[in-house]
Amino acid sequence: MSDAARVKSTIYVGGLENAVTEKLLADAFLPFGEIVDVTLPKPDLPSSKEPHRGFGYIEFEVAGDAKEAIDNMDQSEFFGRVLKVAAANPQKDSNDGLGSKTAVWETEGWIARHGGVSEEDRQAAQPTQHASSPADAMANLDTDVAGPRLEQ
Repeated sequence: MSDAARVKSTIYVGGLENAVTEKLLADAFLPFGEIVDVTLPKPDLPSSKEPHRGFGYIEFEVAGDAKEAIDNMDQSEFFGRVLKVAAANPQKDSNDGLGSKTAVWETEGWIARHGGVSEEDRQAAQPTQHASSPADAMANLDTDVAGPRLEQ
């Protein structure tokens, strides 16, 4: 199955009670069509006692079955909680955009679109020495007295 078809046949199910398992979720959505996969993402923290993060994804064999499940199960009650059922968004590349652990200007795509470093930035980064400026900026300061010098 192509990635585009796979996205169309995958639904998001939010608002899940902690007692819900992959088997229970699959059984609840089985009347709408053949289920390929059920996923309940685990919590990010390994020390968490929660069995899942309160949402899951169900992939159907046919995209029409996914639409049918959304139409019938959105805002329905399951284990005492109201479900939010919607079409799943495609998974973003972890190195792209918000949520990335890399600054956006360090990614290949950004550099390609914006042309890397401008000539102005390159010149600004070059260390410049003015002939009139001393090598040590603190050399001409009187460090014995704090505050402005008073004229006498």
